[in-house]
Amino acid sequence: MPAETKINVQFENLAIQGLAKVTPARIGDARGYFSETFRDDLFRAHVGNFTFVQHNQSLSGPVGTVRGLHFQLQPAGQGKLIRCLRGAILDVAVDLRRSSPTYGKHVALELRAESGSQLWIPEGFAHGFCTLEPDTEVAYLVTAYYSPEHDRGLRWNDPALGIDWPVNENTALLSPKDTRQPFLSELDTTFA
Repeated sequence: MPAETKINVQFENLAIQGLAKVTPARIGDARGYFSETFRDDLFRAHVGNFTFVQHNQSLSGPVGTVRGLHFQLQPAGQGKLIRCLRGAILDVAVDLRRSSPTYGKHVALELRAESGSQLWIPEGFAHGFCTLEPDTEVAYLVTAYYSPEHDRGLRWNDPALGIDWPVNENTALLSPKDTRQPFLSELDTTFA
């Protein structure tokens, strides 16, 4: 009887406190691969004691689709565990914690379906992404239910954020809502 294969997950803390890159191992053979994309015990041990209550998924057809930057206010603030199921994205998290030394700073991470890497974004961050390939599918677990009354946003291309998007305002495909989001300097509510 062959030895049991141990499934492994790598956790990497990123440049802004609270953000983490999570990369589940893939055990492969001629058929393909198997991966434990989420394990509660390992996540709690390496990232924190969070409970996911909702699983979201989006499909973006065109390259250059931008979704975000979105967040929810208290008491409906959301932590998000993002992964790309098909295609690739540039995933961005902006620190909105007013007392943080990295307030207004961001981390941008490329997530590709073939790598299986994920981005953990705790409550207190705005989140958005831009598709890098056609027909990109993104899935994310969240720690609070969607709440329209707490739903807020931040202008995706605010120069104060300094995000190096792979598109500009003439080439990005956005929802009408995302074209009207406020700049960082106009936000009247942030996280403590």
